[in-house]
Amino acid sequence: MLNPLPASKWNDTAAAHLWNRAGFGGTPSEITRLARLSPDDAVSSFVDYEKIPDDVTPPSWAAPDPQREQRQHELQQMARQEKEPSLTEDQRKELSDKRRQLQQEYQREELRHLQELRAAWLRRMAHGPRPLQEKLTLFWHGHFATSAIKVRSAYYMWRQLETFRRFASGYWPDFLEAVATDPAMLIWLDQAQSRKEHPNENFARECMELFTLGEGHYTEKDVTEAARAMTGWSLDRATEDYRYRPFFHDNGVKTVLGRTGHLTGRDVLEAIVDDPQSAVFIAGKLWKFFGSPDPNPALVNALAQVFRDEGNQFKPLLRAMFRSEEFYAPSVVRSQIKSPTQWLIGSLRFLDRSMPPPLVSTEMLKNLGQDLLLPPNVKGWDGGLSWITTATLLGRDNYAAILVMGEGNLGSSGARAGMQMIAERANEMARKMEPIEVDNIVNEEDRLDKERLIAALERRFLQSRLSDKPRRVLRDYLDRHEDLSDNDLRHAIRLLMATPDYQLT
Repeated sequence: MLNPLPASKWNDTAAAHLWNRAGFGGTPSEITRLARLSPDDAVSSFVDYEKIPDDVTPPSWAAPDPQREQRQHELQQMARQEKEPSLTEDQRKELSDKRRQLQQEYQREELRHLQELRAAWLRRMAHGPRPLQEKLTLFWHGHFATSAIKVRSAYYMWRQLETFRRFASGYWPDFLEAVATDPAMLIWLDQAQSRKEHPNENFARECMELFTLGEGHYTEKDVTEAARAMTGWSLDRATEDYRYRPFFHDNGVKTVLGRTGHLTGRDVLEAIVDDPQSAVFIAGKLWKFFGSPDPNPALVNALAQVFRDEGNQFKPLLRAMFRSEEFYAPSVVRSQIKSPTQWLIGSLRFLDRSMPPPLVSTEMLKNLGQDLLLPPNVKGWDGGLSWITTATLLGRDNYAAILVMGEGNLGSSGARAGMQMIAERANEMARKMEPIEVDNIVNEEDRLDKERLIAALERRFLQSRLSDKPRRVLRDYLDRHEDLSDNDLRHAIRLLMATPDYQLT
C-alpha cells in the first residue's frame, strides 16, 4: 500500500493525470516537461510550491477599515431612530429612505469587492505559478464552507482565503485554530456571540461533525463541553480582527474526547487531532477530492498513518498520495466528474484564452452549480454526480460555445429584477468575447490529416482517447468539410467539449 509509482510507469499519461488533479489541467507542452522529470521531482514541483515566487498584490480594500464598522453603526443608529415615537411620518420616511440609500451603496461596494475577489482567485487558478496551492485553497473553501451572504464582508472572505493558502499544506492543529479564530468563521458559525453564560455550540458541533471527525465519533456531551472551552474566542469589530476576551471564557473543568481539565479552545482542537479518527477523516476527504470518489478503507488508513507519523503535517500526506501507485491506477485516472471550477479553469487553459470578464465567469459558475464564496450550506458542495444535471450539461455546452466561438447565452439568474439585470449585463459582455485563435491549438500539419487532427485534440483536451461513439461523431463532422476553416475547427472543438468524456478528469 502506497508504494511509489515505478519510474518505468512515469510517462505522459501519468504526468497529465498529476496535472489534472494537483492542478487544473496541463497543456501538451506542460505535460511533456513534467513527464521528463523524475516522479519525485515532478511531485515536488507541485507540493513544494512555497519555493516558487508568487508576488500578488492584495486589493486596495483588503485591509482593516474603521469606516466599515462606522457605517454599520450609523445604519443601526438610523434604524433605531426610525422607531422614535416623536417622529412625524414624513420625518420617518425621510430617515428610512436615507438609510436604505446608504445601505444599498454599502451593499453595491461589497458586491463589487466580492466580484474582484472571485476574479482574482480564478486568475490565480488559471495562470498562477502555484497550481496545487490554489487547488488546496479550493478544497479548503469547500471543507470549511463559509458564505459571504452571512459574513457580509469581502475583506473577511479575502482573509479567509489567505488563511487557507497559508496553512493549506501545513500543521493541522495550527490550521484548525487559525480557521476557528478567523473573522469570517467567527461570524459564519456564531462563535463571536458565544459567552460562558450561553455557549454557542455551532462551531464546536460542525468542527467535529464536518471538519475533523465525522458523525458517530463524538458525543453530545463532547459538543457542549467543547463549546464551553471555546468561549472567549471573539471578534473586535473596530479592528476587524480576532480578539480573545477572557471575561467571556468559561474557566471551569470540562471533559472532551476523554481529556479533562480547565480546557481552552486550543486544548479541544489538540484533543480532536490526537483522536486517530481525525487523521482517517481528513485523509479520506483529501483522497476523495484528489483521488477517487470511493476510496479503499485500507488506502485511507495508510494515508492517515502517514499523516500521523509525520506529525499531522499535510505536505507529507500529499507527497505520499501523489507518488503512490494507487493514485495512478486505471480506476482512478479519469474517474472524477469535473467540478464547475475545474471545468472552467481547465477549459481556459486548454483553449489558451484569457479569463472572461468577471461577471461572465461568475454567472457561468453560479449557473453550473458552484458559486464561489457562496457555498449552499455549511457542508459545502456535494460534488460528484451532483455536478451533472440536464440543466448543467446544457449549460456546459452553451458556455463552451461562448469560450470557443464567442457566441451563446449565459441564461437567466432568476426571477428577481436585480438578478435579471446582472444576467443581462453578463450576457452582453459574453456576446462581445472574441473566438479562440485556432492556430494556438492545432498546427498546419494537424489540419491536413483528419486522424492526426483528432489525436491532437484528444491529447490537448482529454489526455486520452475519445470513446468510440463520440470519436465517430467527431470524425463524421470533420469528413463533411474537405478544407477545414478556423470556424470549422472551432465547431469541432466545441463538439469535443460537449462529449461525456470531456466532463471527466
